[in-house]
Amino acid sequence: MATKDETNPTETESDESTITQIFDVVARAAPEIRSGLPGRRIYAEEDNPSGETQMEADVYADDLLCERIGDIDGVGEYASEERPAVIDTGSGLSVCVDPLDGSSNLKPNNTMGTIVAVYDAPIPATGADMLAAAYVLYGATTTMIVARDDTVTEYVIQEDGEYEAVREDITLPDDPTVYGFGGRVPDWVESFTEYARDIESDASMKLRYGGSMIGDVNQILTYGGIFAYPTLQDSPEGKLRVQFEGYPVGYIIETAGGRSSDGEQSLLAVEKDELHARTPVYVGNEELIEKLEAAFAED
Repeated sequence: MATKDETNPTETESDESTITQIFDVVARAAPEIRSGLPGRRIYAEEDNPSGETQMEADVYADDLLCERIGDIDGVGEYASEERPAVIDTGSGLSVCVDPLDGSSNLKPNNTMGTIVAVYDAPIPATGADMLAAAYVLYGATTTMIVARDDTVTEYVIQEDGEYEAVREDITLPDDPTVYGFGGRVPDWVESFTEYARDIESDASMKLRYGGSMIGDVNQILTYGGIFAYPTLQDSPEGKLRVQFEGYPVGYIIETAGGRSSDGEQSLLAVEKDELHARTPVYVGNEELIEKLEAAFAED
């Protein structure tokens, strides 16, 4: 079970070292995950805890990351979107992972990613417990975005697992140009539908939606704009999981000067006590999120 010793004067230094090791392991595992995808484009025999059919690639990435991250001294818990319960790995920080975000994109060969959240509290943790977050994007190149110490950095990962920073102190552009909205349009609630139509009518905004949240969020981080997987009529809590997607993506976007929301408050203020709990997710430039929250407040 993850524990925190408030009396330990070297706690911060120890945490920093552990976080560095976590992201080093993730970066070095990324080429293995990517190279393992071609032979694992078929469905596994089981569903994940959220009721989604697993791909063999999901299971492969999860097993690899669980073993590698779990072996790090200073990591006390490992939790995955693909597992029903938290894995006890000793004592120290807690790590939540979405091993292969967007694995349904394997069949059409679109972008996918890996999401990592680091907490200094037992899982399920809260947004206030987050120390760092990152995602790997398997696109034309393999990159890793890391948010820690109040800054966001992009790294390019080479085939041998070596990685180097290519952009530092990343912030969302002031003039947003892209948007991406998930869920079936007929299932959108009225307030979000009206907001979406307003965004779509803006000639300066272009639709960018690829079915992998990390791919879509990376567009927002690069060009500015808004990504949403909203509350739906038949699913008020949306689709995305708080621990594995909502908190880390909210943390990254907010660290980059943007805003996140569940429609009423920052994603980092959302509190859910169930490991696989869901939340609506809205992230992007501050003014776009403010307008969205205003639209929901009018209901």
